[in-house]
Amino acid sequence: MRSQRLLVLALALSLLVLGLSVYAQVNRPYRNGSVWAVSFIRMNPGMESAYLNYIASDWKKEQEASKTAGLSLSYKVLQTEAHSPQDWNLILMTEFKDLATLEANEKKADALAQRVIGNDDQQRQGYKQRSEIREVMGTRLVREVVLEPRP
Repeated sequence: MRSQRLLVLALALSLLVLGLSVYAQVNRPYRNGSVWAVSFIRMNPGMESAYLNYIASDWKKEQEASKTAGLSLSYKVLQTEAHSPQDWNLILMTEFKDLATLEANEKKADALAQRVIGNDDQQRQGYKQRSEIREVMGTRLVREVVLEPRP
């Protein structure tokens, strides 16, 4: 009786170890990449030049400061045609190493914005001014999928 229990226990343990080793050997042909903060913007008609001037100056200055401080990896601006009057026509993208890094650097990013853009009142005033020339249609956090296995 005791030997049967030991045999059953040994068999169960062996199956568990075998299952874990098979699970550990799963090779996926993809892996998680960096995280992007993506904003979808609709520039108001006739205001494209004004908004793109802001992007090329103040927004770029903030993005470059973020890269220099090691808070972000890169940034991109993509322009497209709107498919309807309510559609976006500009995408602003900022790349971060991963979600953990993005969240861990939140206070540093706030302090950087205070230095580069100005205090909270100045930031609100800038947002109010930009709201006259563009509308933020939505924002997303997206994760890049790298189509190759982990090294």
